[in-house]
Amino acid sequence: MRLYTVNAGYFKLDGGAMHGVVPKSMWNKANPADENNMCNWAMRCLLIEHGNYKILVDNGMGNKQDEKFFGHYYPHGDDTIEKGLAKHGFTMDDITDVFLTHLHFDHCGGSIVREGDKLVPAFKKALYWSNHKHWQAAIQPNEREKASFLKENILPIEQSGQLRLLETMENDEWLQDIRIRYVNGHTECMMLPQIKYNGATILYCADLLPSVAHISLPWVMAYDMRPMDTLREKNKLLTEAVANNWVLFFEHDPKNECCTLQQTDKGIKVKETFPLSELDNKIAQAKA
Repeated sequence: MRLYTVNAGYFKLDGGAMHGVVPKSMWNKANPADENNMCNWAMRCLLIEHGNYKILVDNGMGNKQDEKFFGHYYPHGDDTIEKGLAKHGFTMDDITDVFLTHLHFDHCGGSIVREGDKLVPAFKKALYWSNHKHWQAAIQPNEREKASFLKENILPIEQSGQLRLLETMENDEWLQDIRIRYVNGHTECMMLPQIKYNGATILYCADLLPSVAHISLPWVMAYDMRPMDTLREKNKLLTEAVANNWVLFFEHDPKNECCTLQQTDKGIKVKETFPLSELDNKIAQAKA
């Protein structure tokens, strides 16, 4: 197995919404806001090369929306999924599986592209993976979450015949060495890949832990549908992570790709941050 970071660009979201009840005087030190109270966030995806599989976890917001839509989120930077894959020697057609943690636009928008007046899969040879419960929540969204589930990102996946829906079995092994952890605080049945790699465990945190700062338990996004569930889910997975020396991989942190954890008198805190490219060295050091 080999793991690669694939950057899909950066965008901005309201700092208050991203940090929930935490005062700006605290979160602004972690991720300073601009004059409109907007903070910068990454759309960092993960490519897993696993035998004959080339699995892309999430794919950013894509580029098919109109100027009005992008005006709300300020996408910026030169990174794209295509460039990110090419950096590691892959193309869009090399992808065999697109694993969608959830169907909010900044995680699945790159799934579909426009070809003339048609909306078609960007990854033409891939299967797209979601689960039954989340899919139903996405195609019949509640009013609070409706703006995050865009039908043009979702329905063409099903229409293409490339969609596959999983049953939601806790800690289910999807493929050898890749398990799925289901969490419900942010949205219904979000899927977190838990990857066994070279003797280490890597958890792709998606929107359970958007950034290093969100490791602190009270830092729960206002976007979350069930914030108290998020609090419990964070506590459970972070406790498991620190006990078993997991590596966390962050999708939205604008600076930090990965971290390890440590137990302190003030709770679970970051031990060390590092890019994914240093993972093999960190594993070797831990074994030495």
